[in-house]
Amino acid sequence: MTSPPRLYFSFRSPFSWLLVERLRRVAPDALEQVELFPYWEPDMDTAAGLARHDAVIHYAPMSKAKHLYILQDTKRLATRLGLTLSWPVDVEPWWEPAHLGWLQARRLGGAGAFYDGIVAARWRAGLDISKREVIRDVADSVGLDGNAICAAVDDREVRDLGVDCLLQAYRDDVFGVPYMRVGWRRFWGFDRLADFLAEAGLHLEAGPGELARSSGRQDDEGGLSGVPLAVRELVGCYDNDTAGGCG
Repeated sequence: MTSPPRLYFSFRSPFSWLLVERLRRVAPDALEQVELFPYWEPDMDTAAGLARHDAVIHYAPMSKAKHLYILQDTKRLATRLGLTLSWPVDVEPWWEPAHLGWLQARRLGGAGAFYDGIVAARWRAGLDISKREVIRDVADSVGLDGNAICAAVDDREVRDLGVDCLLQAYRDDVFGVPYMRVGWRRFWGFDRLADFLAEAGLHLEAGPGELARSSGRQDDEGGLSGVPLAVRELVGCYDNDTAGGCG
């Protein structure tokens, strides 16, 4: 039996957020036919679970130059999509609360609502989704049990689900997000959406040129106006990323 198309997303990655937003616009029903997998940098507990399967996260440090480019490119793409953006400052990120929370929300029938709440909190409000209180507030705001969602990080069954997701990512050679796979064919990055949809045979309601073209002009700060100084000062100081720099 042929497995459904897969889409690996991450709450960390701005390109993941933007691709899912674009996907919903050009093919609103596609997410119902795609198997979603969360992807993140694991903490020690999750990493130990992967190690028991002789698996790791395909990971490489990201240069300061690449990170600055990503900040600029994210702003450019968000503007084309008509989205406002508030930059989160992740000094000591812990990605389990959000991603295991999504797995818990899926078990409770609220994965979509929780996803929307988390991306709004992170990318529209600039909140720190490493904090349990932020996760709890988001879950409560979308009609889920915030305490149950926060408890996901302490639930061995949910932890094991998280390991399974990252193990599948390892087997699928995921090295960055957004990452899509149809059979043995793989598609990485925001600009590969149309190719992925075509390969998956998913209906495209809008043409591939649905993004309005920007002028291409940059502001006096090299396209980084609006990026908080705290974010720019930390570039290259703490942030390592998946190979390819999506995140």
